[in-house]
Amino acid sequence: MTLRAVVRGVGHYLPERVVPNSEFESMIDTSDEWIRSRSGIERRHFVAEGQTTSDLGTRAAQAALAQAGLSAEDVDALIVATSTADLTFPSAATMIQARLGMTKGFAFDVQAVCAGFVFALANANALIVSGQAKRVLVIGAETFSRLMDWTDRGTCVLFGDGAGALVLEAQDGAGTAADRGILSTDLNSDGRQRDILYVDGGVSTGKTGHLRMQGKEVFRHAVEKLAETAHTALEKAGLTSEDVDWIVPHQANIRIIEGTAKRMQVPMDRVVVTVQDHGNTSAASIPLALSVGVERGQIKQGDLIVTEAIGGGLAWGSVVLRW
Repeated sequence: MTLRAVVRGVGHYLPERVVPNSEFESMIDTSDEWIRSRSGIERRHFVAEGQTTSDLGTRAAQAALAQAGLSAEDVDALIVATSTADLTFPSAATMIQARLGMTKGFAFDVQAVCAGFVFALANANALIVSGQAKRVLVIGAETFSRLMDWTDRGTCVLFGDGAGALVLEAQDGAGTAADRGILSTDLNSDGRQRDILYVDGGVSTGKTGHLRMQGKEVFRHAVEKLAETAHTALEKAGLTSEDVDWIVPHQANIRIIEGTAKRMQVPMDRVVVTVQDHGNTSAASIPLALSVGVERGQIKQGDLIVTEAIGGGLAWGSVVLRW
């Protein structure tokens, strides 16, 4: 028998404020048509004043626990993928832990920008298969609207706020690719590429800073590296693209999503796409898309799913799991 990290529940939360592309037309030189044609984004959600990343993460976690039929006391570990934690410290994870009423176990943040949820899933999987935790709550939560330079039309229209969460539970499998749960992971990073996507603030600068991006360079790296990491993870699991029921990619840009699917030889009708409604929610985008995919009736138990993401660092990776 092989211990697997199996999805027990999923949920998400989006702030109430919906921001359509048209809202930017009075702020910067842009248009709804310009944004849609270059990104596929039609609208996104922004947090209200005073609303924090841990607020969003708590709501998504509660939804995932409710679907799983569990309480916070049933969870051994809590991991939050985020680049926009409420404070420098303590972690957003410990804040959410307290709000959920989770009084045992441990909680910590993972920071790999848009690839954060993939890295968090890999960490959660390692905790479960090593026997350190039976159930792990994995959350992606972001308030990227607070990092935007509202004069930079190339970035400020792309990002949104939100959160998604999964409950992973240790279950026995046969040790084959037919098992439910996480079948393989692949993680990568290359710090030499830091200048193409970063925030020009932090402790060393004394300011929060704004997101800076070289869009063409990010696109070039994204399509190549996302397809490569997905193929690597599938090979580790003894599978191919033909076995995939759904790609659930990081929702950054529809052209990146289409380009990656083409390289993987997977048709777009087998790709869960939510970027039009949420924009790029960084580490929250994959769990958001998984939750929405379940709500839509696309993702069903037994489906083979590939998730992949790339973010600042550069950091990128993928996870193959059977729902």
